[in-house]
Amino acid sequence: MEIKNSVVLITGASSGIGEATARAVVQAGAQAVLLARRQDRLDDLAKTLGNDVLALPCDVTNPIEVQKAVQIAQEKYGRIDVLINNAGQGLYATIEDIGIEDFRKLLNLNTVAPLNMMQAVIPLMRKQQAGCIINVSSGATLATYPGSAAYTSSKSALNMISKVARLELADAGITVSLLHPFMTATEFYGSVKSGLNTSKEQEAGAMSIAHQPSLAAQMMVNLIKTGDEEVDLVPKEYGGSFEG
Repeated sequence: MEIKNSVVLITGASSGIGEATARAVVQAGAQAVLLARRQDRLDDLAKTLGNDVLALPCDVTNPIEVQKAVQIAQEKYGRIDVLINNAGQGLYATIEDIGIEDFRKLLNLNTVAPLNMMQAVIPLMRKQQAGCIINVSSGATLATYPGSAAYTSSKSALNMISKVARLELADAGITVSLLHPFMTATEFYGSVKSGLNTSKEQEAGAMSIAHQPSLAAQMMVNLIKTGDEEVDLVPKEYGGSFEG
């Protein structure tokens, strides 16, 4: 898909990979619709990006807010060409210690919310006979780690939703792609649903090899252009295919 002049909707856009992706798509000539819960962060970002940006506070786990945001974006731009499902959260706990309510909330954010976002934009993309959906998964789904069951299972479910959606939507001219980031220098580790101490320990040990959010953002731009099914940023020594 040609990214210039396209309308790109990004969830979790107020920081990290979402913020970096917003900067990258605007630099590439797109009009960006930014969704996140933190309105002050969104407004600050929008000011730095210029006039081709629509910043909308939105809790993506709330279907009413999602529908309202999509409607506002459609009314302003007349179309939505790209959806980037980036909003998500981690959870570190052993199988015995996973809090069931925490797990339900995690699934709602990491799995159900992206599906709801897809369902909100697919009718528009069908009318356009074109569209691009990118779901941000995790490189952690490519391997097995103690304490990761809750998080990786929520992302693995998103992987299957994406792969089936790619098959189902191909005839409508809609591509569905997956991005598997590696450890990235973002606020992710400090905002986990549970297991903060373990998360911070992992962050401290990973900073020497962590990627910058701009790398994931550039891969996102490439996926918009190519429509490839899947790409990972996990180095080969950690079970991925990335050689950068």
